[in-house]
Amino acid sequence: MMSLLALAAAAAATPVVTADCAGGLCGYPVLKPYFEKLTAARGRSGKPVHILQIGDSHTAGDAITGAWRDMLQARYGSGGRGMMPPGKPFNGYNPRGVSVDMSDGWSIASIFGPGSQTPHPPVGLAGFNLTSTRDGARISMVAGANEQFDRFVVCAMAQPGAGTLAISIGGKTERIALDAFLSRPECKELTFDAPQVAVSVVAEGRPVTITSWASFRDTGGVALSNAGVVGSQLVHFSRNDDAVVAEELRAYDPDLIVVAFGTNEGFSPRIAPQEYEITLRTQISRIRRLAGRVPILLLGAPDALTRRSELLSNAPTATPAPCLEPAPLPPVAPVAPPPSQIAPDSIDDILGELDAQATQTVDGRRMITTPPPATAPLLAPPPVRQPTQIGWSITARPLFPPAGLKMVRDVQRRVAQQLRLGFWDWEARMGGRCTAVSWVKLQPTRMRGDYVHFNSAGGQEIATRLQTDLDAAANAVR
Repeated sequence: MMSLLALAAAAAATPVVTADCAGGLCGYPVLKPYFEKLTAARGRSGKPVHILQIGDSHTAGDAITGAWRDMLQARYGSGGRGMMPPGKPFNGYNPRGVSVDMSDGWSIASIFGPGSQTPHPPVGLAGFNLTSTRDGARISMVAGANEQFDRFVVCAMAQPGAGTLAISIGGKTERIALDAFLSRPECKELTFDAPQVAVSVVAEGRPVTITSWASFRDTGGVALSNAGVVGSQLVHFSRNDDAVVAEELRAYDPDLIVVAFGTNEGFSPRIAPQEYEITLRTQISRIRRLAGRVPILLLGAPDALTRRSELLSNAPTATPAPCLEPAPLPPVAPVAPPPSQIAPDSIDDILGELDAQATQTVDGRRMITTPPPATAPLLAPPPVRQPTQIGWSITARPLFPPAGLKMVRDVQRRVAQQLRLGFWDWEARMGGRCTAVSWVKLQPTRMRGDYVHFNSAGGQEIATRLQTDLDAAANAVR
């Protein structure tokens, strides 16, 4: 039987390409405008190809999007870090490619989790905003060597009684007054003749609300923005403000929008397929209305597992079967080899040894004065230990994928086909159902012990498999 590692290796092999699918990527012809821009991205000037991914913790953590960003920028050149939530919107926020800092004096609002209580100022694509609570509150960003920028964008709310933003870059400061007669979102763009590495944004005077910021390098290449909120579902994306999202999409001008929700829906206490389908269709239509004719790639929910028995029936579908897990087999009794046998001495050897130990007496007789040395006891060699054998079995409290996760994935696949979206079967490209077991328990580990989230090695693996399918699709549409 093929091992799980062999199955995973097979999943990473060259994808099979048909008229509609390339490996796990189906509906790829709708992505042709993105492929054409990407082909022209290398070695040219002008704005970079911009990928915008919205999603949950898989997106927020940047393990996958960060690896994908590094891969594309190594191939096509860096177009900057892209759009980010302003400041440090949650504990543990650690974006790749840049370092960010934030003083006190800010309140944080979000579409989900802490800060989501209403009322709060409008939220945009990032899923977070910052509102200053004191004069002089500051956020700053320092770009890594590969993410230097020559264009900086900050999006904020212009409204009656708002304060001013002081933006300092390259030793120069520009102020943006946000006091306005009517409330409206406003994105301000600053450009520079030379690459920059640091920016500081300070709130002056009365309160200001920042919805996002971004850094780009207009020398071609690729920028990949990850806008994720930990624990969120697609329904929570509906809580951001249409006007803010529209203004940010205008300013950030994405060439591909990646929608990556589904895990938290699949782990919900209860999920109704009709309600989820309505949410998915509504939000895809909304994105199209606000973004225009930008290709959309929908990522199917990945394989993820739980031991919580209530999730066996959190959706009206078949009860999921348990997953096999690796466990050591009972030890085999060690095999002891037969004791070593030493060949006996010949009679001549024995007589010679006795003669060497004899002394001469007065009457010419010879006698033994010292006894012959005792023969050392023979030690049996250690028993041969058998290597530990690993078997696969179902435990008393087994792992399984929640019933809702398959339901979500089935709806995603069907709606993607009907609405002409690209659809990537994340679960299949991991290796299929229950693959998370081997990604956690076998070396090299690629998922964390919760059987849901990916470590850096897993993020690299997912990004590689996604890009492999995208490359195959791009070759097919040329």
